Amino acid sequence: MTQSNKVQEAVAIVLPSLDPNAKFISVVDGLLEAGFRHIVIVDDGSAAENRKWFEQAAAHPACHVLHHEVNRGKGRALKTAFSYVREHLPFLQGVVTIDGDGQHLLPDIIACGERMLREGDKVVIGCRDFDQPGVPPRSVAGNKTTSRMFRLFYGIRLSDTQTGLRAIPASCLERFCAISGERFEYETNMLLQMKRMGVGFVEQPIATVYDPEDYSSHYNAVKDSWRIFKVMFKGLFRKG
Repeated sequence: MTQSNKVQEAVAIVLPSLDPNAKFISVVDGLLEAGFRHIVIVDDGSAAENRKWFEQAAAHPACHVLHHEVNRGKGRALKTAFSYVREHLPFLQGVVTIDGDGQHLLPDIIACGERMLREGDKVVIGCRDFDQPGVPPRSVAGNKTTSRMFRLFYGIRLSDTQTGLRAIPASCLERFCAISGERFEYETNMLLQMKRMGVGFVEQPIATVYDPEDYSSHYNAVKDSWRIFKVMFKGLFRKG
């Protein structure tokens, strides 16, 4: 068995989604073609007209499609998937969380999974390079500012604080389900609580992919960075 094939059999892909489009099924098809055996998809309360994409995914035996009747947030969707893996797929060695918009490329997904299997007990954070040409200035400013704040207030040196591509060992899933946050704040809380839990991490370089249309309509550097700052400030006064 090659290392790549081992990844496809040893880890579950975790894919939370709200009102997906055709990009979503392209991501799922790519994962299936790459040989992933377990893809845990969470429909986080999508509108009826968008459920066809989940139905298409559910037709594949490798896809485990879970549903929230109403939108509960990305944090809750991730925790729903983690709980499912713990209960129904306890033989797996971990999970890789990805987004369904195509910004996480298959080679990077596989590389993060491979790195996790080599590291054993560390979380692998897929980190983009914001110094390379072509990265939107707003994204550079937002991510570099939050990275400085992580280092200043928590002593955490992390070059990409907003990445959704993370490989998490199975041994961490129970504790990660107990981390507070139901929506966007959960992924930031995860990074902050890892240090308190004594969970180590390593960075894995990944491609920096932006869809100009989606980016211009969804990314607000000031708003998104301020959300992270608020979570960080609350964390400074949280006990335990």
